[in-house]
Amino acid sequence: MTAIVREAMPSEYERIGDLTVAAYSIFPETADDSGYIDELRDVAGRARACPVYVALDAASGEVIGGATYVPGPGTPLSELEREGEAGIRMLAVAPEAQGKGAGTALLEALIARARADGRQGMALYTLPAMTAAHRLYERYGFRPEPARDWQFDPGLLLLAYSVDFAGAAVSASATNDSGTA
Repeated sequence: MTAIVREAMPSEYERIGDLTVAAYSIFPETADDSGYIDELRDVAGRARACPVYVALDAASGEVIGGATYVPGPGTPLSELEREGEAGIRMLAVAPEAQGKGAGTALLEALIARARADGRQGMALYTLPAMTAAHRLYERYGFRPEPARDWQFDPGLLLLAYSVDFAGAAVSASATNDSGTA
């Protein structure tokens, strides 16, 4: 499956929200958190704060993924970004499209945006159980950064990953990717 990635249009927000909830709901850390589920679904709110990207199936035009680009620290959705870093929030691929390249296409588009914006690197949080996403990020030079991990509730941990564009080869040919980040 080939994916086309671009900034999302308002008519696509509802579908992006639905697939983001579906992709994240398989993880116990998010499945029982109605507040976070509401946040995952609120693509329009994210789009008012930061650019939201959509992945479309090239053959059908169907929305199959989405992600939020955080331009840097001090922006409404920033979490762990340092000066010079952009961030990624809520990268998700519809369960039926996972493993077919949409996550890779989204990640490549977000990296390209960060480079075009003059960022020196990127950072993101991911759940420990999102091991397929970890492999995808690592193929693009992202590395775990335990000093920036965040325990947001007792026993609930977010793992920090970051990449320095100057210090890593940020390109890869991926054949398998994850549906969440």
